[in-house]
Amino acid sequence: MAPRRSPDTPPADLFGEAAPPPPRAEAPTGPRPLADRLRPAELEEVVGQDHLVGPSGALTGMLARGALASLILWGPPGVGKTTIARLLAERAGLVFVQLSAVFSGVADLKRAFDEARQRRRVAPEARGRMSQGTLLFVDEIHRFNRAQQDGFLPVVEDGTVTLVGATTENPSFALNGALLSRCQVLVLRRLDEAALDLLLTRAEAEAGHPLPLDPAARASLKAMADGDGRYLLNLAEQLLALPPGQPPLDAAALGELLARRAALYDKDREEHYNLISALHKSLRGSDPDAALYWFARMIQGGEDPRYIARRLTRFAAEDVGLADPRALPLAIAAWETYERLGSPEGELALVQLVLHLGTAPKSNAAYVAWGEAQRAARETGSLMPPQHILNAPTKLMKSLGYGRGYAYDHDEAEGFSGQDYFPEGMARRAFYRPTDRGAEAAIGERLERWAALRARKKGG
Repeated sequence: MAPRRSPDTPPADLFGEAAPPPPRAEAPTGPRPLADRLRPAELEEVVGQDHLVGPSGALTGMLARGALASLILWGPPGVGKTTIARLLAERAGLVFVQLSAVFSGVADLKRAFDEARQRRRVAPEARGRMSQGTLLFVDEIHRFNRAQQDGFLPVVEDGTVTLVGATTENPSFALNGALLSRCQVLVLRRLDEAALDLLLTRAEAEAGHPLPLDPAARASLKAMADGDGRYLLNLAEQLLALPPGQPPLDAAALGELLARRAALYDKDREEHYNLISALHKSLRGSDPDAALYWFARMIQGGEDPRYIARRLTRFAAEDVGLADPRALPLAIAAWETYERLGSPEGELALVQLVLHLGTAPKSNAAYVAWGEAQRAARETGSLMPPQHILNAPTKLMKSLGYGRGYAYDHDEAEGFSGQDYFPEGMARRAFYRPTDRGAEAAIGERLERWAALRARKKGG
């Protein structure tokens, strides 16, 4: 492991001389927040990301090989993206430069690129000192527009900077393909209970006394953090500032003291689609309890119940279908009930719909049949219907044979004529293949009986 040094000390060059540090803003005065005081000073101290910084981690391997690539660090808030970027620069001997896409523009990027080029140059007056690389850390990189993202391409490609971008958004949607092709995407995980426990232990050691919480309240505190280490330490800091000697808080008292954090949910970004996908697939998997959980997550996150009602109606048609013909009208009824009652009373109608769809027999036979019928329609073009099923309102049409030989099914034995209704020149196709689940089992039996009658009438 590289010798530990102060973050304020610039890394030494190959001749042992310290490279001149980049210009620094004045350090803020006054007390530092607990989360800042506990910021890891070594990569090994980062919690919850062993797949990246552990002994066999991806970043550990890059550093061991001396081949730190440009990176996109993708993960939720408060899991260590900025800390990891800073420690990577320190470990790799690079100057750390930080920008935020929220507050920076093209001029800031150009200045950072120019300064990085200057560090790479070997000036005659440098007395043999080697040039130095730059790790450019860009927080919220997904907020840069396409043109700004394209500006990174040449400086990443020629090695002017090692880019480390941090984003909470899915890079596949938020970043240009050209930039992604030049960077390695590493996923940071939401902090699990063990990682949160370790952070609380460090906070207590820093404060010199334990948190005033009973076991249930401690568990509730971790749940409030929702995997965000920075948020957890901010909550812990409030608790550690309470007057000493008071009895431990229980979960109810903790809830009154601290505001519960809203669950991570963005109605127009990836989390929106992740949760509706989870709801849809839980219903398809006939797990009403899981479906109800994801429904509750979306409602708690502020999703419009009308959007959920629309998706549930789609599910009734697509994934339940004729296996339970009641599902679709029930979906429409639940949607209308919500429109009339609003929240929160109307949400109970959607709850009933979720439970009905989750417990209903499933069939996508109608969905599959529709797809196959559309493909057949595209393939066969403009084939005319057979003449015997065409109306003949004029003498000319009758003379041409329109309607000749049509059998009126209600007059036939068993109410079934068995005639061919496909275009002439097109073989009969079976698009709809009902399952043996729910009401479709009876439909399948009817279709089999009609197929046998059709074959017998054709043979006769």
